Amino acid sequence: MEGPERILLHTCCGPCAVHPHRALVEEGFRVTAFFYNPNIQPSREHRRRLDALRDFAGRVGLEVVTGGDYRPEEHLRATLDIHGDRARRCRACYDLRLGAAAEEASRRGFPAFTTTLLVSPYQLHDEVRRAGEAAAARTGGRVAFLYRDFRPGWKEGVAASREMGLYRQPYCGCLWSEVERYERPRS
Repeated sequence: MEGPERILLHTCCGPCAVHPHRALVEEGFRVTAFFYNPNIQPSREHRRRLDALRDFAGRVGLEVVTGGDYRPEEHLRATLDIHGDRARRCRACYDLRLGAAAEEASRRGFPAFTTTLLVSPYQLHDEVRRAGEAAAARTGGRVAFLYRDFRPGWKEGVAASREMGLYRQPYCGCLWSEVERYERPRS
């Protein structure tokens, strides 16, 4: 098929999609967003983030596919025993979500995938990269992980998402990060 190369963009929310989408389009990619985030709790927060992504996507002509029904138990199973260790917990979460993205990319015939997690200065960037590369390797070479450090565009994306009036979440999404943000005193 002639034309731009297709890429599946694992997307955590609308605001985080702004800069990576723009950067990938500028590189010549034809982008499809993939929303699979069983880490996001509670369910109303999950819905708000998906709705914000769809709002953004409608504005820029971005196709959105989802990873099926909302299943927070998948994330809880993966993180329950390690929730107190942020690095291990986040890596398990990245493995879960990027594994699903790699499988979806392979199933749909995308040559590559990447993630909006790479735009956030709050994510464990090197762990995201390792999880993406490991997920791609599990496809047996059918799909590549496209690494990009989108963080230099973080502020631009935040400003653009505010201008669009997109819902901006106050925490990572998982139950554990919500507790850390709102319930545990900071020193």
